[in-house]
Amino acid sequence: MFNHIGELPKHQYVWVRDKFVLKEPTGALIPAIWFSLSSTPGRAWGCTVMLESGAIYRGLPPHAIAFSTDPGEWAIEQAQRWDCYGWKFATIEYTFLRGMDLAVKIYGGEVNGSYLFTAAPVDDGFSDNPSQAKEFTFIRTYCDNLTVQPTDKVLVIDKSFCITPPTWPTGIIRSNNVFSCE
Repeated sequence: MFNHIGELPKHQYVWVRDKFVLKEPTGALIPAIWFSLSSTPGRAWGCTVMLESGAIYRGLPPHAIAFSTDPGEWAIEQAQRWDCYGWKFATIEYTFLRGMDLAVKIYGGEVNGSYLFTAAPVDDGFSDNPSQAKEFTFIRTYCDNLTVQPTDKVLVIDKSFCITPPTWPTGIIRSNNVFSCE
């Protein structure tokens, strides 16, 4: 578990939109290695990267990150649905989800992408309430942008098990119970 700052399960080779890191941006994308994440209540997830110059840059919002040199425009609302709501979190790359294709509901529509890893907030009032507890799925969209979405906005595309094409389920209830055997 991490408190405010933690590591990604695996570093990612990315591009950073220069308007987030340069005094005089040109609209270019800068090669970088994304290796860390931070959580601050009321803010977007913060991404820490090492730029090609060797400089470490902290606190980049998810829409600053791209996975190619031609990702197109991307807004914070498309990159992340909810602000962080606690300081503590854990990151994990679920082996089962590694490399899986995903259908994702984002602000303004839907995109497809591939699973990167999950960040799970812990030890805060929201996470302690079963109806509010969420994990955040970090996804590389097929338009080469980063989006971070709660699990209720993500469907796994598994042609060997799931309905193809995937359909957004209806009738699923939100957990409101705490179970204990004693």
